[in-house]
Amino acid sequence: MAETRGEACPVCRGGDVGLFLTVDGKNYWRCATCAARYLDPAQRPSPAEERAHYLTHENDPDDPGYRRWLSRLTRPLLERLSPGANGLDYGCGPGPALAKIFAEAGHHMAVYDPIFAPDPAPLDDRYDVVTCTETAEHFHDPTGEFDRLAGLLKPGGLLGVMTIFQTDDARFANWRYRRDPTHVVFYRAETFRLIASRRGLTCEIVEKDVVLMQKGG
Repeated sequence: MAETRGEACPVCRGGDVGLFLTVDGKNYWRCATCAARYLDPAQRPSPAEERAHYLTHENDPDDPGYRRWLSRLTRPLLERLSPGANGLDYGCGPGPALAKIFAEAGHHMAVYDPIFAPDPAPLDDRYDVVTCTETAEHFHDPTGEFDRLAGLLKPGGLLGVMTIFQTDDARFANWRYRRDPTHVVFYRAETFRLIASRRGLTCEIVEKDVVLMQKGG
């Protein structure tokens, strides 16, 4: 019988959690309620380790290839926004490319990142659009983070999330995305549908690894 865990799932707070896999000395758990897979909380990296790893990323806001990759999220959002929308790039990293792209399209973007843009003032506002790109897989408290993200939306506001969905258990051990030491939680399409429904949001998977959620009103 699979080992069970006494603590609740960090994504949905469900209690039906079992050991999924042990690999490279790390324990990963699987939630039967929301289908998330996640690293044992005791094995998460420290803030200093996270910062050091993030600084190895090369995400140039002016790099055409990087912009094309981001367009998988920016394009469907820009198609849905009214002119002059107010937005927040949540988890912007050291080079807030999304904010620049939205500004070039005539929108107003604030930025927040707990490491690189930690001023909490933008978290007191409400927005027409909030972006969360390659950030959700780093969340140590996904329930709290998605509660916050939903609360940042105005009525009718859009939340755009891009993260690589976990779809194949057989390939998990050797999956490059898992091997990133700062990636601690992995989502499926059904995970996001549950995240959205619990917060009164609609949920649309607009393409592979890209989800749009919208607040009613």
